[in-house]
Amino acid sequence: MRKIALITLLSLPLFAGFFPQTVYTSVKSVKGDTITLNKKFPVDGMSGVVIHNYGNDLTAITSRIAQTSSGESVALVSKDILHHDELPTIKTPISVKDKVIGGYLYENVLLLAPDADTYAKITSAHHKKWIHPDLFAMYLSAEGEEQPTRENLARFAKKYQVGLVYIVRKNSAVLLDPISAKIVSEQSMTDLPAKGSFPFYMRLKSLNSGWFGSDVEGNYYNTMKSL
Repeated sequence: MRKIALITLLSLPLFAGFFPQTVYTSVKSVKGDTITLNKKFPVDGMSGVVIHNYGNDLTAITSRIAQTSSGESVALVSKDILHHDELPTIKTPISVKDKVIGGYLYENVLLLAPDADTYAKITSAHHKKWIHPDLFAMYLSAEGEEQPTRENLARFAKKYQVGLVYIVRKNSAVLLDPISAKIVSEQSMTDLPAKGSFPFYMRLKSLNSGWFGSDVEGNYYNTMKSL
């Protein structure tokens, strides 16, 4: 039994480098929407947040940024960090010495998998805060969306504080940073089902959108390839 379990685990992308490490650094210089950091992010496409210190122990996240090259520069992605009709919008510009967290919320991961077995193997192999795809399915249904896209994944991530999307593709697994819309890691993967639940595995039996949960050969993997 132990040998069988070991073979199963080795078929998954369990290498330490698969999940990029969170980075803590600060702003070195600012020129327009290009920001230079004192320490670069470990991978291109990694997003992060800028934290401004207002004094008197008052700090706030003011902006989202993403690394666009292998150097120490990153680009401003959004100032729309937290929107609430009853709260004022933060308009603080990025300043030198502002703190930066690269890979912000990368421990919070949404997994899109072809079936329950694959989902269980992956979630049991990695110690993460897993956001169940049921929640994403309900979000898509409420929004009237017919399939996952990088655009609705970005909106979902901002609303539910998702840092990474773990996507099981045909023969591989990738990590999508939904804020930058870039793939930040990829590994080969074996022993996957020939077809999967479309558009992804979930526990919900039915939703208003009739396309959820249908088992159509090829559709799951085609959808994941497009993300």
